[in-house]
Amino acid sequence: MVIKGKIHCFGNDVNTDDIIPAVYLDTTEPSELAKHCMTGIDPAFPCRVMSGEIMVANKNFGCGSSREHAPIAIKACGIACVVAASFARIFYRNAINIGLPIVVCPEAAAESTDGDVLEVDTTQGTIRNLTTDKTYTTAPFPEFMQRLISAGGLMEYVREKRRQMCIK
Repeated sequence: MVIKGKIHCFGNDVNTDDIIPAVYLDTTEPSELAKHCMTGIDPAFPCRVMSGEIMVANKNFGCGSSREHAPIAIKACGIACVVAASFARIFYRNAINIGLPIVVCPEAAAESTDGDVLEVDTTQGTIRNLTTDKTYTTAPFPEFMQRLISAGGLMEYVREKRRQMCIK
């Protein structure tokens, strides 16, 4: 899967309250969560982000509580991929489970600037900053994770598998 888009940069220790403030957790509706994505750091973010763009952060992105609302809000507001130096473990798993591609690459995170354009190839394990013409290597997604993300997340993957079983 190749994802190309303008990036929005964030720093270290972006927690789930920054991603989706607790006051908005009374819903799980993605379109409602999207309206408040990243407002804990940047209140104007939901108005600035465009579909297909990429979020870049430094260390420990998604730390804090294990709420699934955080990756849902990110995906629903149009972010196609998150690249970070590191992720909180539960956030990483929640993101994959809802079909949000996330990539660990400390070098790309450190050397990217707001507004740069990245091309992320999750199959090959490369990130190319088209603005600076630098290429970074990261671990490619295992085939199983690629199938989960392509299906739209774990639940959609399971539904698809069940449909296939019923057809046979």
